[in-house]
Amino acid sequence: MASRLAVARSENRRTTSIESLYPQRDTRCRAYRPLMYLRAMHQRMRGAVAVLLTIAISYAVPAQRPRLQIEPRQPATGTLTRLTIDRLTSHAADSIVRVTGTMAGEPLHFRPLDGERLQALGAIPIEASDSVVAQVLMEHQSGAVDSLRLSLKYPHQAPPAGQSRARPARASRLRVDPKFTRRMDAETEARIERENELARSVGHKAQDTPQLWTEPFARPRQSKVTSRFGTGRVFNGRVSSSHLGVDYRGTTGDPIYAANRGVVALVDSFFLAGNVVYIDHGDGIVTGYFHMSLPKVAVGDTVERGQEIGLVGSTGRVTAAHLHWSARFGALTIDPGNLLSLKPPFISAGASAEMRRSGRQ
Repeated sequence: MASRLAVARSENRRTTSIESLYPQRDTRCRAYRPLMYLRAMHQRMRGAVAVLLTIAISYAVPAQRPRLQIEPRQPATGTLTRLTIDRLTSHAADSIVRVTGTMAGEPLHFRPLDGERLQALGAIPIEASDSVVAQVLMEHQSGAVDSLRLSLKYPHQAPPAGQSRARPARASRLRVDPKFTRRMDAETEARIERENELARSVGHKAQDTPQLWTEPFARPRQSKVTSRFGTGRVFNGRVSSSHLGVDYRGTTGDPIYAANRGVVALVDSFFLAGNVVYIDHGDGIVTGYFHMSLPKVAVGDTVERGQEIGLVGSTGRVTAAHLHWSARFGALTIDPGNLLSLKPPFISAGASAEMRRSGRQ
């Protein structure tokens, strides 16, 4: 009897031990109810922790500030650049009401590229030294202002001290009328400075002119390019300079065409450039056409892309008849070839697509 009781107690202890770890789903089992309660509380706490973690993460990752970028990433001097403001969607709830900016002393005219970006043209001065800085202010509906800044580094350049007599690297040796290489008298120097100021003034005024073109810029002549922007020149072995334009082959009397729609801002006869025509295309862009034998437009004329505006000649400082094509962004001289690669939003999307299909430049 005693042995049967001992076995029964032993079996009972084993049964109690097992049930305490794995209680049966029976309402009569007292151990099951508190365990279910604990499990439910544990699941609720896990959910609460997940919610708190989500909130913490959302506050730990702030909205990205707008960013100012430039293309090309490290532009050479005399380059027409594209400045882009992106990361605008994070501020969609507080709309942008005004964007202003400057680079190298010239205003930046931003316009939408798409729903997330704004873009403007800018220029790197020929004489850029040490750094070129772009600064932009973005005003929001709430009154908040985002300040963006971009700085580009350039080698130090000493201020120009008149005409150089050292031969530039890879310079072309050219023969011209001796009057263009002998030491200039005060009257001639004053004339050249006056003419340079006239050209700069056209560029300044173009910053206040709305964009007048929608089609891509075109070459003013379809002839061979004989000298590109930035090449060195040595005249009569004495005076050296950089070529601040693009030369197109031609003979006297060949037609010259407007690179794009615009308004004729200046027709004159310059000492170095000869007979010139300057066209204001708006948005800060100006193109110039030098050494003409005969201008065929007048100040105030609106010209269309591809319209004949004059004839090739050999006036001014030249070796032979040709067209020298120049360009400015505001007062800054730029490579006119950069105009040929402009894309939306500076030309219409339809015109851009048509140019790609036809393969025209």
